[in-house]
Amino acid sequence: MPEYDHEIATTRKLLDRLTEARFTWKPHGKSMSIGGLATHIANLPNWAGTILEGSVFDIADAPPNLAELTSAAEGLTRFDESSARARAKLDRTDAEYLEMWTFKNHGKEVFTMPRVIALRSFVLNHLVHHRGQLSVYLRLNDIPVPAIYGPSADEG
Repeated sequence: MPEYDHEIATTRKLLDRLTEARFTWKPHGKSMSIGGLATHIANLPNWAGTILEGSVFDIADAPPNLAELTSAAEGLTRFDESSARARAKLDRTDAEYLEMWTFKNHGKEVFTMPRVIALRSFVLNHLVHHRGQLSVYLRLNDIPVPAIYGPSADEG
């Protein structure tokens, strides 16, 4: 839980730097826009419920992609809500965390692993990955990058 709290707080600092003025900016035609990336990050904590409350998830059953955020405030609100919901679901026994969880793609098993590993991969590592992406987006748009694991060039 302390690791989760730390990564959520750090990610929130980056989301807090966003402004609508740059939401449609993309570094490349194949890249997500800042708003699209913020949307994805704001919803990543929701995977905790998917992992902790079921034993199998098939991507074929996933809801459609959410509409891209258009407001930085909405992004923070959505992130705060999803991360709080996820945090409330983390109070589990070791046995529950060690239960197996399966990810499928249209009925075909992609992998099966203990829930704790799926949670770290799909929520924490995934969040850190896209937070890194967002920090680059901020830098390329001259938006000050907050300290993440130590001082940044903008915050000594």
